[in-house]
Amino acid sequence: MQVVLTIVGKDKVGITAKVANALADMNINIININQNIMQGFFNMVLIADMAGANVSLAAARDRMTALGEEIGVEIRLQSEEIFTAMHRI
Repeated sequence: MQVVLTIVGKDKVGITAKVANALADMNINIININQNIMQGFFNMVLIADMAGANVSLAAARDRMTALGEEIGVEIRLQSEEIFTAMHRI
């Protein structure tokens, strides 16, 4: 299953590294990353594959939400189907 992870918040050193390390700990493979910084705000959309994950989607979502709170950004993890349905024009 592919998932979409989005991050929004004030830019600071280490956001990408901490997210990548947390995903690696859960054996979630990063497929694609698109990120930018506009006027001091960090924005990332990351696509990942959970086929080899050692946690459930719900557990991964909880861990990423907690990481976001810890580092001061908003992190959302959703299945690709839900993300696509929510953003269909």
